[in-house]
Amino acid sequence: MTGRRRLGLVAAAATLLAAAPLSSIFKDWTWLMQCLLTVLLIQGAAVATRTFRFPTWAQTVSMVAAFVLSLTWLFPSGGEFFIPQPDTFGHWMDLIHQAGEDTRSYGVPVPDRDGLLFVTVFGVGVVAIAVDLLTAVFRRPALAGLPMLAIYSIPVAIYLDSVPPVPFMIGAVGYMWLLVADNVDRVRRFGRRFTGDGRDVDVWEPSPLAAAGRRIGVVGVLAAVVLPLAVPTVSGGLLSQITQSGPGMGTGPGNGNGGRINLFASLSGQLNHSETVKLLQVKTDEPEPFYLRFGVAEVLTENGFAHDTPKGDSLSKGLPDPRQVAATSAARYTQHQAQVQVTDRLQQNMAPLYSYALSVGNLNGNWAYDPSQQVLFSGRATTKEQRYDITYLRPTFNAAALRQSDSLDPGDPLMAFTARPPDATVEEKVAALIAGKDNDYDKVRAIYDSFSQEKGFKYSLSVPSTGKASEVAEFLNNKAGYCQQYAAAMAWMVRAADIPARVAFGFTRGKAIGDNTYEITNRNAHAWTEVYFQGFGWVPFDATPSAAVTGSARSAWAPDVDRPAPAASTSTGPGATGANSSAGPGAAERPNRAENEGNQTGAAGPITDETSWTGLWIAGGVALIIALLLVPALRRILVRRRRHAATVPSPAPAVLSAEGGEGITDITVTSDTGRAREDAHAAWDELIDSMIDYQVLVDPTETPRITAQRLIRESSLTGDPAEAATLLGTAEERARYARLPLQGAELAVALTRVRSGMAEGAPTGTRVRALLLPPSVLLSWRLGLAEWSTRAAERMSSLGETLSRFNPRRLLNRAR
Repeated sequence: MTGRRRLGLVAAAATLLAAAPLSSIFKDWTWLMQCLLTVLLIQGAAVATRTFRFPTWAQTVSMVAAFVLSLTWLFPSGGEFFIPQPDTFGHWMDLIHQAGEDTRSYGVPVPDRDGLLFVTVFGVGVVAIAVDLLTAVFRRPALAGLPMLAIYSIPVAIYLDSVPPVPFMIGAVGYMWLLVADNVDRVRRFGRRFTGDGRDVDVWEPSPLAAAGRRIGVVGVLAAVVLPLAVPTVSGGLLSQITQSGPGMGTGPGNGNGGRINLFASLSGQLNHSETVKLLQVKTDEPEPFYLRFGVAEVLTENGFAHDTPKGDSLSKGLPDPRQVAATSAARYTQHQAQVQVTDRLQQNMAPLYSYALSVGNLNGNWAYDPSQQVLFSGRATTKEQRYDITYLRPTFNAAALRQSDSLDPGDPLMAFTARPPDATVEEKVAALIAGKDNDYDKVRAIYDSFSQEKGFKYSLSVPSTGKASEVAEFLNNKAGYCQQYAAAMAWMVRAADIPARVAFGFTRGKAIGDNTYEITNRNAHAWTEVYFQGFGWVPFDATPSAAVTGSARSAWAPDVDRPAPAASTSTGPGATGANSSAGPGAAERPNRAENEGNQTGAAGPITDETSWTGLWIAGGVALIIALLLVPALRRILVRRRRHAATVPSPAPAVLSAEGGEGITDITVTSDTGRAREDAHAAWDELIDSMIDYQVLVDPTETPRITAQRLIRESSLTGDPAEAATLLGTAEERARYARLPLQGAELAVALTRVRSGMAEGAPTGTRVRALLLPPSVLLSWRLGLAEWSTRAAERMSSLGETLSRFNPRRLLNRAR
């Protein structure tokens, strides 16, 4: 197998290895199978064309054709027979549009959506073609790392958590394989290798320099993976996982993190709210509303509670009827309307929402609803300055009905919400509390009632920590904490009773400001527990002492254990207005892992349009690429103008031809011979660059006259362009060899005529390249880079020699 075919196969394999980080984005492996098929077809076309020694352009065309056919087979519109049709390309544009919608509606890992799969396969296919050309055709494998790096940058840019290190290592190995394969091929093309004593050395046996390079590469990859893991980070705590990975609640642009904080603060630390900040305002026709919620923590591990990425359909498809999800004759529902107006101090990608929502209107941006978590989320839009309407149901439960709820079967999927790490302290306390209880509600109430002042529990801003037991066990022993600890401890204990539970977070009802309107500030941030009862759904329980929580509310099934509320009401009167917040320590300052990815700007009224930041980024990127591509052309124009300006003749009879003839005066010589020589040299430099641009051979051994004659002959110049070329050759020849140079010639006009003549006789591709990517500019840059590299190598060599003078061995030898 020839070198190009071998390198092409390695390039294809390296591209697939570089795509390994995409595994952190998708749930399944469909994308990998489709990318594998596409890359194999592209590389098969390349191998076939190289076997028959097709030219480079034919190889490129064959790979593009195979790529298009692969996309047609994988993503057909329905009317093709292996060959793409006009409808096929329209279908692909629809898939790209769908992918844009999905990126704003789904969180990672994403399901197998056709739009996302198409964009992924398309991107990997383009990178495969680019890597193949750079490696097998242009023999620049190092540059092939740039498109491979582009693949890796995608999960890095959108993944909220750290991208797993193993896919990165796989991609790095592919890139190193590409470099090694190119090096081996170069050695094979050069010949065989021998040692100093004449022994034959296998091509794969590394030389000392190559071995050192490979060791450096391996150490670099390991350092890139291991060092970030060794950097100290904030971790630990009952709710630390959601603190580090969850979407956040913003309190304005002054906090140093884009106006966003994490959902949870860590359980240890001091509560410190220096000011009260208004976040939103709610107007509802419900006399005594319950809490607004925007997220849940439902994954419990040894590190505490963490949230799972929400998943759901677009809000435009409507919300499921909660009465069908948890239908029961024991619950009574009343329908209400609410309007939420968010200030610019709250910008997060999870919108505050009442439970059991029926519909959401006038919400600006692309939002999706997760019916399991009952949360409204977005991948790009935020709640900043949003104003939207909610239609929701308020269920009324009673203790007697909840006692009739049957326990879930052990095999029910919802029993996953009973998973918890082993903890003897929690298990013993729960076993003692639920002893003799024969239904789920009484078990939950026994746990709920245990968080009372009578049992020794109190609200505290300072929580001691020993680090010798789990946070929940420590909280149960110390009996002092704030809302996150109460909510998490109760959820853990309910799970220990084999009843599904999770932690919800959001805002209490806030402060009534008249006309069924409530003002919610950062002091209303709150966390509580939700328990699942069969036939009822998720039922809220707030175990935090109500006197310490601003805007607290209680219900008939979960009354205030310290001050029981009337059983006939679903919630008590106005909540307490204490100065303490239940948001936990540092809730207004703790940064979020994800940066704010969308900035919604709203007016006082309903928002009807959204700025498409994705479109602006794409337009900006395209404009930047176009600007970079135009840099060589701009450089060429500037150089040409400078040279033309340098060739403006001084006052003297005009000379438009080097030959005598009618209308042409004698050559006039002035005393300014230095300026005349510079003019001639500048014009000649411009003529040489023009010849390079239009692919006319330049021979530095020729005299200017011979070069001008050959230019006329090879470019088929006639008339004025031919005379102009002769004039330029004569001017340069006189400037080089004559005592007196040619003065008064219209060299700028001659240059314009020669360039126009060469452009008329050149092929279209040559003219376009001379205009957009002038070879003369690229050549000058390559020569400049080579000269700079040479000088840098010389300086490094000189530095090495200087340092070698201070070698300890030399100093010891001198001492001897």
